[in-house]
Amino acid sequence: MNVASLLRLLPPETAHEATLLLVEAGFAPRYPGDDPILATRVWNLDFPNPVGLAAGFDKDARVPDAMLGLGFGFVEIGSVTPRPQPGNPQPRLFRLAPDRAIINRMGFNNRGLAHAAARLAARRGRPGIVGANIGKNRDSADPFADYEQGVATLAPLADFLVVNVSSPNTPGLRELQKKRTVEALVERLLAARAKAVPQNPPPLLVKIAPDLAPEERADIAEVALATGLDGLIVSNTTTARPPELRSRHAPEPGGLSGRPLFKPSTDLLAEMRRLTRGRVPLVGVGGVFSGADAYAKILAGASLVELYTALVYEGPGLVRRIKSELAALLRRDGFRSVAEAVGAGSERTPAPTS
Repeated sequence: MNVASLLRLLPPETAHEATLLLVEAGFAPRYPGDDPILATRVWNLDFPNPVGLAAGFDKDARVPDAMLGLGFGFVEIGSVTPRPQPGNPQPRLFRLAPDRAIINRMGFNNRGLAHAAARLAARRGRPGIVGANIGKNRDSADPFADYEQGVATLAPLADFLVVNVSSPNTPGLRELQKKRTVEALVERLLAARAKAVPQNPPPLLVKIAPDLAPEERADIAEVALATGLDGLIVSNTTTARPPELRSRHAPEPGGLSGRPLFKPSTDLLAEMRRLTRGRVPLVGVGGVFSGADAYAKILAGASLVELYTALVYEGPGLVRRIKSELAALLRRDGFRSVAEAVGAGSERTPAPTS
């Protein structure tokens, strides 16, 4: 039995902490080198490959370099809030093994901005692209001020910033996706970013929910185009519960991720590509378990893809396998680069393999 299988015998949150401790202790494998066809350039950043680690795994920037060594093309830490907070009561993390899924209601548990900033400052100058995902404290009286503090603190330290207004586990958070609210928020954060980093500031992205109504999706696209937002991450976890879920944990409250999220998140990705007319770089997240899944996201409009849940079930070798499969698919279809395939159309999208 390998380490990943042993970890799955532990309660989910205990297994997650044990994984972080093992990685911190240097037990993560290293898979150096990337197929040249996977190299891509987005926001004037050179990614060795388009497969990234989504936020949630490393909330406090404990192991970004070790995860880059695992083969990820980039890593997103967080979500980070201005003040440390414990998150929601346990249990709050559930494996839905028959469904290759997870439900979480963590509630932005993290050690706060000062801790994350110190960790990112300590790695300054090292190779590898590391972004930071920012949120608001649960009891915040001024959510905009929380996000501004996140931008002011982390903009000088991160390669890109992600504004998380779509987690279902902080009361009222998703209301920040309403058109006038998110537009005002983005404008204030762009101003905060310009003040923090006047020259060559890091890209600013907004992470959206898969559960937006059609008019809300159109509003987000309009805001992205009007404000000059650098990108959208599509998507966060869903509050929906597909009827085909088999696990006994399916009724648990929280955000659902993993295989059941693949189709709705990819459909939303294609829609946001259309609504933004291909002018806003998109990061595709949700249910990526294989190279074919990553390729489907790219064909639907993603310049980059992220994953997290699949690691729980597939282990660390997954990243290397996804990259190998993705490179083979790009060559099979005559693409010379990832960028050529972005948004190429659903007629080439293969069925997911897992």
